[in-house]
Amino acid sequence: MSDDNKVSAEIRTEFGKGAARRIRAAKKIPAVIYGHGTEPQHITLPGHQTSLILRKANQVLELDIDGKEQLALVKDVQKDPVLQLIEHIDLIVVRKGEKVQVEVPIHLEGESFGGTIATQDAAAILLEVEATHIPERLVVSIEGLEDGTLIHAKDVELPRGAVLVTDADTVVVGISVPAAVESEENAEAAAEAAAGDAE
Repeated sequence: MSDDNKVSAEIRTEFGKGAARRIRAAKKIPAVIYGHGTEPQHITLPGHQTSLILRKANQVLELDIDGKEQLALVKDVQKDPVLQLIEHIDLIVVRKGEKVQVEVPIHLEGESFGGTIATQDAAAILLEVEATHIPERLVVSIEGLEDGTLIHAKDVELPRGAVLVTDADTVVVGISVPAAVESEENAEAAAEAAAGDAE
C-alpha cells in the first residue's frame, strides 16, 4: 500500500448539519467507519489530502485515529451536486488479507479496425480481491478488433488473486460499424448494382 494513503483522522464528537458545516468550513471532511461488528466511529479527515486520494477508485485508507492504526475501504462518497465538494464519506473496516468485493473501472486501450467504433457496455466489473491489493483499473485492448467482435467479462485479464463476480457473459465492449457508414455503403453498392444493370 502507498504511504500516500496514510491519513491522520480525528474522533468527531459533534454531530448534525451545523457541526458538519463547521467541519467543512475548517477544510475537513466528516466521515463514519463501520463494519466487522464494531460500533460506527465518527471521524473527520483532512480535506485536501483525502480529496486527492479519492481521485482514484476503491481506495483503502490507512487511518491513524488517536495513535491507533485502522485500514478502511472507501465505500461511499457524498458530494454537493453543484459544487462537487465532498460532503461526507462512508468507510468500511478492512483487515490485511481480507477479501472484499469492489467495482473496478475498465479502461479501453488502442484503436479498433478502420471504420468501426467501440461501444463500452460496462464501465466497471465486480471483482473479489484482497482489500490491500485492489487494482486501480483494468485495461482492455481493442487494437485492430473488427466489426462484430464482443469482449465479455470473462475475457478481461484480471490481476493475480482476483476473482470475477460479475456474470462471465456480461458484454464489456462491442465493436461495430456505425449505422450511417453502413447505409452509405449500402447506397453505394445499390448505385453500383443499378449502374451495372443499366449497362
